[in-house]
Amino acid sequence: MTVAAASAASVTGAASVVQSVDWLAIAPPVITASVALIVLVADLFLPQKRKPLLGGLAIAGLGAALLLLIPLHKSTRSTFCLTTNPEACSYTVDRFTLVIQFLVLGGALITALLSMTETEEKLPAGEFWFLLLSSAAGAALLPASRDLATLVVALEVASLPAFALVGLKRGDRLSSEAALKFFLSSVTATAVMLLGVSFVYAATGTLHLTEIANRLADVPYQLDTVAQTGVALTLVGFAFKTAAVPFHFWVPDTYVGAPLPVAAYLSVVGKAVGFSGLILVTVIAFPAYADVWGPALAVVAALTMTIGNVGALRQSATRAYSAIRLLAWSSVGQAGYLLVPIAAAGYSSDAQVGATVAYALMYAVVNLGAFAVAALVARTKPLNRIADYRGLYAERPFAALTLGFFLLCLAGLPPGIIGLFAKVTVFSAAVDAGLGWLAVVMAFNVVIALYYYLRWTAVLFRAPEEAEAAPEAAASEGGAGGPGTGAVGVLTARPVRLAVPAPLTLAIALTALAAVALSVMPQIALHFASISLF
Repeated sequence: MTVAAASAASVTGAASVVQSVDWLAIAPPVITASVALIVLVADLFLPQKRKPLLGGLAIAGLGAALLLLIPLHKSTRSTFCLTTNPEACSYTVDRFTLVIQFLVLGGALITALLSMTETEEKLPAGEFWFLLLSSAAGAALLPASRDLATLVVALEVASLPAFALVGLKRGDRLSSEAALKFFLSSVTATAVMLLGVSFVYAATGTLHLTEIANRLADVPYQLDTVAQTGVALTLVGFAFKTAAVPFHFWVPDTYVGAPLPVAAYLSVVGKAVGFSGLILVTVIAFPAYADVWGPALAVVAALTMTIGNVGALRQSATRAYSAIRLLAWSSVGQAGYLLVPIAAAGYSSDAQVGATVAYALMYAVVNLGAFAVAALVARTKPLNRIADYRGLYAERPFAALTLGFFLLCLAGLPPGIIGLFAKVTVFSAAVDAGLGWLAVVMAFNVVIALYYYLRWTAVLFRAPEEAEAAPEAAASEGGAGGPGTGAVGVLTARPVRLAVPAPLTLAIALTALAAVALSVMPQIALHFASISLF
């Protein structure tokens, strides 16, 4: 072979290993990450009075990322594939990817609307928007990830900025404490998950999910224990993100200590990240070990919904931050319901996970709406007790009606039709998989949840408390904001009405419209339970 021929052959060989990039497929997370960098740089040059422009830029970026999902729905697209095996790709856009990306980017957009006032009054704008967009970019990347390395990177990109967001209230002891608990427990879970990933790689010799599934089906006998251990440890990291028991202990304190928009973000987007990763590794990578993770997830689901609902039931109406704590424990209970179809997939077919996606869509809309109303109430009553919502209908009818509707959706009662149908769909997944005992546990927990959701709903429509009934509340509020402030706030029959910021009003209105639309046309979400997502 001549030198020229050899050179040509080497060039041809080099070209053959260059992977093409489908820029449209990766556009949503790339746009979100790019806007995060633009915000970070712009923050250096904008004067303080123009910092609100950063929020507008962040909202525009998230809106653009959402719009870029539209042209992707026509067909499945994959990129970053192995040249030796085009079927093994690191990034795939399919139905599952699109619906989860819509959920996380939409959730981040509602969070951004809730945060506009917070960044103007309390939080450093540049840091907040950069961290929120960075976390949203990681959350959008994760459902498209199809190898364990990309999954871990996406999970950490979504998580690390969230630690900082929780502790962003400078000088606030609760915020710092919450961020530390969140960080330490998350880092421990990640370390365990990485150990599991290394075991899976040792047993299979690959990180691509489809290749792992093929090789685990025929793993050598001497590596079976290593593979089983790797599967179990890998699930731990994702179980932490879903707030599943026993990895739930960080949730109440973190939600209370975090800024309210960040708590809303963690309750929806953070949970979506965990469940996305859990579905991908169980259904795509580990079907050969369904007899290991199926029963384990069924038990975890039962414990999670029970402990979460009992924790919410125990919240005292007069305890400081009891409304946020109730939403926190409620989110743990809801995580139990979301786990049921994934556990059922271990006993029947992977089509069961569509019920989790349908339920997640309902939960995301109504939970963000509930936090939006909580943010509205917190403007005049920063302790955010359940008792503070008494008489909300007399003061703000629209806010009371929407919060009542959101709570009824979470409880699964009419007129919250989507909540009822979503629970029936999850219940059916358990029954169809032969998990009758888990369906009974779920029914028991639905009854428990009815009590505390209806109790809060009833508070909204009670007559406002009179002046003589509030000495204890006066002392409590006086301790938080000074003796004069608390006493005046309680002894006044009608508190002073503050103007509601337009972004906050828009967030409540959008979530209310979405919840009503899902109740009028529940098939928008429920059809995911009857189709193949992969």
